[in-house]
Amino acid sequence: METTVYNQKGKETGKLSLPESVFGLPWNADLVHQVSVSMMSNLRAPVAHVKDRGAVRGGGKKPWRQKGTGRARHGSSRSPIWVGGGVTHGPSNEKVYTRKINKGMKAKALRVALSKKFKDGEVLFVDSLVFKAPKTSEAKVVLGSFAGIKGFEYITKKKQNVLHLALPVKDAVTEKSFRNFNTLSVGELRNLNVLDVLNRKYLVIVSPKEALTFLESKA
Repeated sequence: METTVYNQKGKETGKLSLPESVFGLPWNADLVHQVSVSMMSNLRAPVAHVKDRGAVRGGGKKPWRQKGTGRARHGSSRSPIWVGGGVTHGPSNEKVYTRKINKGMKAKALRVALSKKFKDGEVLFVDSLVFKAPKTSEAKVVLGSFAGIKGFEYITKKKQNVLHLALPVKDAVTEKSFRNFNTLSVGELRNLNVLDVLNRKYLVIVSPKEALTFLESKA
């Protein structure tokens, strides 16, 4: 399994052999769904909160006596059927949404997603990205060069979640050069996960030889 490697000007610089264990796996929708949903649950912050009848102020005294008034019996004004009373089965910020994800499942789900992405022709391998200083204008030229590659014409489209750049190591200059584009995200390869792959149309892997070594070690 081979692929083409490009430079930041969009020109071919050579070929690269890809491991089947990372980019040649069959699609496994159940695995990818389970891992991605679990990851989204782990990102969820419980904010919505209401008070139940045990947390509402007041209501310690019985509103009226049990019998003889002609009215329905009530023991507390904190009852959910009273105005100002507690809420039944409402959201609570004490609820825990986190889910456990097995390390092997998470790693395989990423490889399956990468395989699907590569099969669809949406993974671009770039030998390096070099910027002398943070320049949005230079980053725009680079994106234009990538858009000239067959199959990657939509990289410059002004739509959300178009591109994710996976860098071999943290590069503040590159990150600052691309941070003004709300259509893409930039991150280190070691932090790449299945959500990054699924939520963006294109994936650009910088320094592919180092990237493959890392991805294979996680296989």
